[in-house]
Amino acid sequence: MIEIAPGAKPPVARIISYDKFRYQKEKELKKQRQGQKTIELKHIRISARAGRNDLEIKIRQLEEFLEENHKVEIQLFLKGREKGNKEWALFKLQEFLKMINKNYEITMEPRFIGRGYVVQIIKK
Repeated sequence: MIEIAPGAKPPVARIISYDKFRYQKEKELKKQRQGQKTIELKHIRISARAGRNDLEIKIRQLEEFLEENHKVEIQLFLKGREKGNKEWALFKLQEFLKMINKNYEITMEPRFIGRGYVVQIIKK
């Protein structure tokens, strides 16, 4: 016995197979998920020592992701002694963000995580 409408007076119940009921619920949830528009998280990984041309290539890739309405996570990867100079790394990340031509909004401020800085941006 499955309760269909518990708020009704009197409550409505039905006798059906539980497997059939579960299958119908899974089918409804799958249909709802297909109707939703998901924003995918894309990653761009840069180095603090990367050359200007390398950064421009990454920016073109990043702008394509923004055009497709994806959320983009930019990871500034640091090695060895570079981790000790966090101000310099943050400056390099800010320079990279200034090079982006598209309008964007920062959803997660730059944070030092593990091996470098991480920031998330999305198209305005």
